Amino acid sequence: MATYPAELRYTREHEWAKIEGKRARVGITHYAQDQLGDVVFVELPKVGARVTQMQAFGVVESVKAVSDLFAPLSGVVIEVNEELTKQPERVNRDPYGTGWLVVVELANPAEAEKLMGASQYEEFLKTAGGH
Repeated sequence: MATYPAELRYTREHEWAKIEGKRARVGITHYAQDQLGDVVFVELPKVGARVTQMQAFGVVESVKAVSDLFAPLSGVVIEVNEELTKQPERVNRDPYGTGWLVVVELANPAEAEKLMGASQYEEFLKTAGGH
C-alpha cells in the first residue's frame, strides 16, 4: 500500500497541498499517478495566474487518459515546476518530491480546513474503490 505523507492535505480529486506559511506546494497523489499510468505531458498555468479552490488549473496527460488538475486551494501561482515540460515522468517517479506542479500564494489559508488529512484520504480511497 502506498503511503501518504502526514504533513500534506488532500482533495477528493487526488491532489495534495503542502502548506508552507502563506504558500502551498501542489501536486498529485501516488494514487492519481498510479491510476493515470505513464505521464507523458503536463500543462500548467503561468506564474501570476489565479487559481480557485476545486477549479481546474491544468491538465495531466498519460498513455491512458487526459485528466484535469484541480486546485486544492485558491490563490496566485508564484512558481511552476518547469522541469515537468522536459521530464513529465517525474510525476510518476516522485509525486511528493520532484514531481510537484505549482506553488500558490494563498488567498484564503482557512480553505485548507476543507481538505483531508492523510488518514482521511486513505479512508476515502477505501470507500471510493481506491484499493
